[in-house]
Amino acid sequence: MPHKTPAVLVLADGSVFRGSSIGAEGSATAMTARTVGEVVFNTAMTGYQEILTDPSYAGQIVTLTYPHIGNVGANPEDAESRKVYAAGLIIRDLPLASSNWREQEDLPTYLKRNKVVAIGDIDTRRLTRLLRTKGAQNGCILAGRPDQAASELDEQSALTAARAAPSMAGQDLAKVVSIEKSYDWNGSLWALGTGYKSAVPGRFHVVAFDYGVKHNILRNLAERGCKVTVLPATATAKDALALKPDGVFLSNGPGDPEPCDYAIKAIREIVGTGTPVFGICLGHQLLGLAAGAKTVKMKFGHHGANHPVQDLESGRVFITSQNHGFMVDETTLPGNVRATHRSLFDGSLQGIEYTDKPVYSFQGHPEASPGPHEMAYLFDKFVRLMEARKKS
Repeated sequence: MPHKTPAVLVLADGSVFRGSSIGAEGSATAMTARTVGEVVFNTAMTGYQEILTDPSYAGQIVTLTYPHIGNVGANPEDAESRKVYAAGLIIRDLPLASSNWREQEDLPTYLKRNKVVAIGDIDTRRLTRLLRTKGAQNGCILAGRPDQAASELDEQSALTAARAAPSMAGQDLAKVVSIEKSYDWNGSLWALGTGYKSAVPGRFHVVAFDYGVKHNILRNLAERGCKVTVLPATATAKDALALKPDGVFLSNGPGDPEPCDYAIKAIREIVGTGTPVFGICLGHQLLGLAAGAKTVKMKFGHHGANHPVQDLESGRVFITSQNHGFMVDETTLPGNVRATHRSLFDGSLQGIEYTDKPVYSFQGHPEASPGPHEMAYLFDKFVRLMEARKKS
């Protein structure tokens, strides 16, 4: 059996979980490696690399409830952004061997190379039940050096760090993870034997606001004949409309939507022009705020790839991918905005649509990376709205 480096997770409520480091470790200059963040749990059975590289997880330590993580290794194709954004990783069991025809390195090597502090060999079932009962809370992971004993880890300092970490409420992280300069996206969906395809010539020009966009969202737009220009989160409505787009896309992203006043202002102005608008996740919440609704922080949020959501118009139920800790309060929607989707887990609002403009949004992740592909029809709806606008 390989030697295991000690690690400890301490939550702000004082709960302690002792385990083993599976990522970045301490060094001669720093006795321990440390990370702090809001601890949340994700119920997806696959897709740990996509989860780690989802910018929506910035500032959060992700607990994966599926017990065996790392059995397919890691590869460059499964990254959803330019780097790992999750503040840390918590798992139950790291398999001794990983095997997949696409694997280029194992998970611990990937985590160490990206300087991600992570802990394994803990009771993630106990941790998940605690988070469900008390709600998501801040925590700290300390990972020691290989030559250290577990007793040498300073659990009190970890508790102090966890309690000192800022709450996710009130944090504007969209502009932290966003790009600095605009760019044109070039790339379509992955196919067996060819990898990621090149984008086809676009029939429509879509301007996408990057609040923490996942690459597979952009690929889905490109797959449907959209030329995509990506703008920074702080770009203005004037910046976007100067590009004469056929449609505007509002991306996913991390943090609290309420402090993003720059985005809310820009969205409100764009919606007023009658340009088709499609929002996902944080983009959905920002669209709700731009309409005059309110958002609230959830107890422990929705994170996973097995969430049932009902389309209120058709009555159909879809299994969806989710990652959010805030939601739009349905009771505050104005008269010209209606609910389109609802979670069957807790009844929370999952989609909205303007009744007087070609504007709509969805709380989950229809690009399905990771997750089921059942909500992909929302991208087709965006294309139809742009087609109708062009004809008119």
